[in-house]
Amino acid sequence: MGPPIDHQSVEIESFQDADRAGVQGKILLRPVRGQKFPVGLRLEGNKSLINDYPVGTRFRVQASLANRPTGGQYLFTSWQWDSHVLSRPDEAA
Repeated sequence: MGPPIDHQSVEIESFQDADRAGVQGKILLRPVRGQKFPVGLRLEGNKSLINDYPVGTRFRVQASLANRPTGGQYLFTSWQWDSHVLSRPDEAA
């Protein structure tokens, strides 16, 4: 199954969220700085990007901008859509 017509190619990265006290929290996905979408926008949908790769891995994915029923937006990507690993944190940039 391919992505919907309104999908876009986005470079994303995984990161570990920290609370105000600096305690490590959940692993999340966000767009990489310097693209159309702000870094504060979260990406949801494909759990394997979090579960199967180390924190700090960068990917290129197909994503769609979606609206939350409670307000706000997020990027959605499906496990059925193409995703490519661009770099892992243990690789030299």
